[in-house]
Amino acid sequence: MKISFKHISYFFLFILGLNLTLTSCTGDLDVTPRDKNEFLSETFFQDPASYKQVLAKLYAGLYVGGNDGDGKPDIAGLGGDFSSYLRLLFVTQELPTDESIIAWADGTLPTLNTQMWSPANEFLAGAYSRAFYEISVANEFLRQTTDEKLTARGVDAGLKAQIATFRAEARFLRAFSYYNLMDLFGNVPITTEADPVGLFYPVQKTRAEVFAYIESELKDLDSSLAASKSNEYGRVDKTAAKFLLAQIYLNSKVYTGVEKNNEAAALCNDIITSSGYTFANVPYNYLFSADNNRNGAQSEFIFPVISDGNAIRAVGGGMSFIIHASIGGSMVSSNLGMDGGWQGTRTRKEFVALFPDATATADKRGTFYTDGQSLDIKNVGAFTDGYAVTKFINVNSDGSKAQRTDVPDTDFPMFRLSDVYLMYAEATVRGASTGNIGNAVTYINQIRARAKTTPISSADLTLDFILAERGRELFWECHRRTDLIRFGKFTGGSKIWQWKGGSMNGNATESFRDLMPIPARNIQANPTLKQNPGY
Repeated sequence: MKISFKHISYFFLFILGLNLTLTSCTGDLDVTPRDKNEFLSETFFQDPASYKQVLAKLYAGLYVGGNDGDGKPDIAGLGGDFSSYLRLLFVTQELPTDESIIAWADGTLPTLNTQMWSPANEFLAGAYSRAFYEISVANEFLRQTTDEKLTARGVDAGLKAQIATFRAEARFLRAFSYYNLMDLFGNVPITTEADPVGLFYPVQKTRAEVFAYIESELKDLDSSLAASKSNEYGRVDKTAAKFLLAQIYLNSKVYTGVEKNNEAAALCNDIITSSGYTFANVPYNYLFSADNNRNGAQSEFIFPVISDGNAIRAVGGGMSFIIHASIGGSMVSSNLGMDGGWQGTRTRKEFVALFPDATATADKRGTFYTDGQSLDIKNVGAFTDGYAVTKFINVNSDGSKAQRTDVPDTDFPMFRLSDVYLMYAEATVRGASTGNIGNAVTYINQIRARAKTTPISSADLTLDFILAERGRELFWECHRRTDLIRFGKFTGGSKIWQWKGGSMNGNATESFRDLMPIPARNIQANPTLKQNPGY
């Protein structure tokens, strides 16, 4: 296999042992080595190869929970497997919704199934700290790569030009973490490379202020990120920044109280018509197979979190969690390319009802496993209660085996073009003057044609349809909580699903739970933080 950025990201960095603990925003944010052999320092940066290695650490941080795969966890209080960024995104974006539920009773995990969490929830603390960990690494990288420092080290012009692009990617990944913090927790501090290293209490910003910071960063990055489609696979470019900007504009009413649907539709149109990313005219299942980086699906992957069974030793984080945890009951794990099942995640009956059938006959996206599974979830702790999901598999699209069965090769599509189509359609239906209903219908029907399901007309293109279609197309891709909140369906009683609110038949929940609580341990560490209302 060709040695690529993927292998640098997920193999060399674990040998390097770059491991930082964190203080500042979370109270244990201190960019200080745990061990003298694990450092990010002037000495380390004397090696010209070090700059790409640290960038790789930032990308790897989206998948793994610590150095050596899930070993040596970056986040205190949670194991490397539980504190994987991607795993925590799944836990916070999927478990509290109609799309997923988990059987496990680890700590406070069950409260995420029911929207009954408290500030003491260690998984919310993990999500908070993981995002700030990434921000801390990005900030230190930016401190160490100023023109002044590069000149002092004698870095040549060619490497300087590469590092300029690396810096832009680090800023994007920092903005991505601030986006997740803003989305989940609302009012959070902002720290940058201009802030001091060590213990201090940064000022907590309002959600609107965090929004403005992210918006400013993403706009500015259009001049410094790599041109669209010109970067290595797995690394971001200008289009990733436009996607994230469109995403925050679509959710602007939630974040700031001001709609920005015109801006969202205009950006989506630019991506669709000018970015070079193209809709993948392959079977839907190709997008979630082990070879989705090369089977044609990759043409629509704007920002994939890359996986590799040989290069990554993350047996409990990232895609290893997503696929392993979805296998149980009478399922044969080898059919999904894995070495076993963890009897964890499945879906709820209200989500199954969005599809014309549960057999992927009239819509190929309805990838449910029903043999021995009951549709009703009477016992949350029983994997066989609730239909299983076989969307992500560790098998190549031609049926051949992946590299390993313990850690999958399947990349996770964080941003993809199909989502841009759906965002464009939604912004247009919400009244964007920069959108066109006819084009929106065309884009939706392209998605539905790939799913081998019936086309729609402009009369069908309502907000309720779009929410359902986003579920059908993007389920388990870590969008559902944000989507339901934007549509006013996450809390309250307008949309009910089993175990929402803690009862089998579901019940309304309090609206303050549209925001997660600032974790108690982070408030204890930084007493200037103010808790969200209701907690």
